[in-house]
Amino acid sequence: MTCKGICIRHKAQKPVGSGRYASGQKRCQICEIFIKWEGLWCPCCGYRLRTKPRNLKYKAKLRARTRKQHELKVVKPITVRIRR
Repeated sequence: MTCKGICIRHKAQKPVGSGRYASGQKRCQICEIFIKWEGLWCPCCGYRLRTKPRNLKYKAKLRARTRKQHELKVVKPITVRIRR
């Protein structure tokens, strides 16, 4: 399977202030392009899309960013005890 040029319609712009994978973009290694696509497979060539970085440094960055977002979303309930 090779690139048929369909992926150009789904080409993603580089986000400002966050990483590509953190913003939901995926990379096709065959087409050599980042695309905005909900599926797991490339609409152009049919190869599996990469959703995480391969480089250890960028993996750590993505992990830290997702942990931080998760901590902001999780709200722990506060228990108040009243003694009389």
